[in-house]
Order: sequence, then structure tokens, then C-alpha cells
Amino acid sequence: MKSSIYTKSEQPPELELVSTSGAASARHTGQVRPQGASLPRRRGAQAAQRALDVLIAGALLLVLLPLFALIALLIRLDTPGPVLFIQRRVGQGGAEFPFFKFRSMVHDAEARRRALEALNERGGPVFKMRQDPRITRVGRVLRRCSLDELPQLLNVLRGEMSLVGPRPALPGEVAQYTPRQRGRLAVTPGVTGLWQVSGRAELDFERAVELDLFYVQHQSLALYLRILCLTVPAVLSGRGAY
Repeated sequence: MKSSIYTKSEQPPELELVSTSGAASARHTGQVRPQGASLPRRRGAQAAQRALDVLIAGALLLVLLPLFALIALLIRLDTPGPVLFIQRRVGQGGAEFPFFKFRSMVHDAEARRRALEALNERGGPVFKMRQDPRITRVGRVLRRCSLDELPQLLNVLRGEMSLVGPRPALPGEVAQYTPRQRGRLAVTPGVTGLWQVSGRAELDFERAVELDLFYVQHQSLALYLRILCLTVPAVLSGRGAY
């Protein structure tokens, strides 16, 4: 873990789960209890984060329009199928929303996944392969540079995502979550997050959840800005991107 994210004394603690009755128990559907900030301060930080989300995402969409057009052209020339891949994902509080990405796989990738389940390298409810045969030539470059994620700036403007937060999961993955893991749904999902700047797919699922829950408990404008700043070198390094 990069020390620039948080100090040694702030290492992710065991996160407390509380049931709706207030009794801590992993056997019940729990919620992550935010720590270290009063409710008015947290609401102020969330409002400031939303304002920055809209400002930054809007500016990036305008600046990157030529790049969007180039990527769309390359995808269409490479393989048949749509430019955008739209998938149902689970956001804050369990609400589903349409999640946008540039298509980086063959058009029938979802149908082919079942045949590849036994080759999953990630563990937990998440499916991930380093050499996934469904990824296209252009898609491999897009993923390496995280360019396939750029359309999620639209999700940010629509209010379904933030620039920073836990990555939104598939409904089928969320259905397999333990009560502790469901704590990821306590905040708005993000384009980037704590585990994205800490190794991405190189981390196992449980470690990724631990980092996401740490963010949920310690959400602040300062942490938001630090993660944004660390996203640039993380993307440029390509570590864990496949």
C-alpha cells in the first residue's frame, strides 16, 4: 500500500458492521458505520465532491471529444459490434444503473463467459483473466491505458457515479456478497478508487473490499483529491490493468 494514501496509523481497520437494530453482527445485513467525521462535515464533503465531479467530468468530456471520436473509429474498424458497451451495474444503496464503457471485447463476450468461468484468476464473485480470449486487439490497448473507462464520465454527470469511489459491481456479483462486502454500496461508486491506485487486478478480491470499506469509513474531500492525484501515475504505469 502506498504510504501517500494514508499514514501508518490510518491503516484500514476492521470495519464495524451494524444491523438495522444497531447490534453488530456479520450474520445480519449490515451497514458500514462512517467514522471520524460529524454528519454535517460529511455532507459538506459530499456536496463539494459532487461539485468537483461535475466540473472535472464536464471539462474532460469537452477536451477529450476528439479522442472519443478516434477510439470509436478504431473500435468500428477492428471488430463488428457497437462502440459502447452498456451493462447494468449496482450503485449506492443497491440501485442499478446503465454503466458505460468503450467496447473492448467481442460483441458476444457475455455469452462466452460461462465457458471461461473455470479459468477465473481473481477469486470471489469477480471474474478476471489476464489473457481473456474475448478481448479485441484495440480493446487490449484501451484496457492497458484505461481508455475504455472514459465513457463513465457520462455516468458521473448523470449522478450515478463519482470520480472516486468503489467500482460498481454486477448484480450477480452483489447477490453473492456477504453482509460485510455489501458495505461497498454505502457510497456512490467511482471511476477510480483506493484499490485502483493500489494495484487494481493484482489485488485479491478481499483486499480490494478492505480498501473500499476503508474509503467508505474515511470518505473526505482530502482523500478524494489524493486518490485523484494518484490515479494519473497508476494509469500511466499500467499496473494491474488487463
